Parts: sequence; C-alpha cells; structure tokens
Amino acid sequence: MNKHVYAFGGGKADGDGTMKDVLGGKGSGLAEMSRAGVPVPPGFTISTEVCNIYFQNKNRLPKEIEQEIAEALSKLEAEMGKKLGDAGNPLLLSVRSGAKFSMPGMMNTILNLGLNDQTVEGLAQASVAIHRFAYDCYRPAFVQMFGEGAPQHRDAGNSTRFLTRASTRPKSTLDTDLSADDLKVIIGDYKKLVQKETGKRSPQDAREQLAHVA
Repeated sequence: MNKHVYAFGGGKADGDGTMKDVLGGKGSGLAEMSRAGVPVPPGFTISTEVCNIYFQNKNRLPKEIEQEIAEALSKLEAEMGKKLGDAGNPLLLSVRSGAKFSMPGMMNTILNLGLNDQTVEGLAQASVAIHRFAYDCYRPAFVQMFGEGAPQHRDAGNSTRFLTRASTRPKSTLDTDLSADDLKVIIGDYKKLVQKETGKRSPQDAREQLAHVA
C-alpha cells in the first residue's frame, strides 16, 4: 500500500525537505526542520495525492487512508499524553492546507480543532480555571468551521459580516472586554447561525471535526 500520511516531530520525520510534491511546502518544511533538530511540535502531514484520490472516489476517503490517519492520530496522542475529544485532557490540533506552490483560495487554517461543549471545560481546568481563555479559544473555531461548511462565507468580508451578525457586545467595544459568560452567549449564537446558514449543526464530535477538514 502506498504511504499517504507522514509523521514529524521529536527530531524525526517520515519525509524531508525534498518532498514538496508529496508533502507540500509547509509539510516538507516541517519535516526538514524536525530532522534538523528544531523543536517542532509533533504532527502529521496528509500527502497532496490524497486530494485527487478524494475527488476520484466521489468525495470520500478510501478506508485504508482513513486507517492511516487514525494510526497517525493515535501515535500523536501517545506522544502528547492527550486524546482528541477527551473532556478532561483534550488534544487540540491546528489544520493547515498546503501544496508545492502557495495558491490563493486554499483552505484557511483551522485552530483549536477538538474543542466542543465538553472539552472546552477541560481546557478551562487545565488553564487554572481561566474560563475566559478557554471560551475565547472555542469561539473562533466555530467561525472557521462555518467558513469551511459554507463556501459563500469564506472571504474576509463575509467572515466579518458573520462575526458582526453573531456577536452582541453589550457595554464593550473590544473582544478583550468580553467575559466568559459573554463568550458563551456568542458561541450559542454561532451555533444557531451555522445551522440556519448551512442546514447542519456545528460538529461536536472531535473526530468528526477532523474528518470535516482533513
């Protein structure tokens, strides 16, 4: 079976800097830095070939590639001592797109993937109960997930309008003025707006979130 998922981190990498065709510019760079001893946080890169496979397979990943991703995720969880979707000690991921050459219109970076109504509380406890920090991390994830689910809202202007519509800021002009309770209300508004605009609920299952953007 061809290899489609390449791990990196901890001074090791399955790939290297010469593999831009396979790993994209970001992936090959991360692999090379990891091999050079740069303290790169561990992760994995899904090969650029998988995009073509996905479309050729009627917008679905073959089960063998899904299994490769699951194995890479399990290895990452073991390295980090955290689990994706664990309400007490959640692993959070950032997901970035990449190709050999940077191109306009590529997928936006997804930060804090793995946060949901349960794991956000686990993050708050791990942050010495700083609930505002946890909910401030949770809020952008909905905007980004929404952008991926509704292509008409991907551009910066629409994202700004989405924020304006979803956010009410009583007695505050800056995001930093919002309390944890304010952010909880805004997140509830995001959920309603996502469902209204896309016809789908924001994914709560962390692995479903990963499948949505991988």
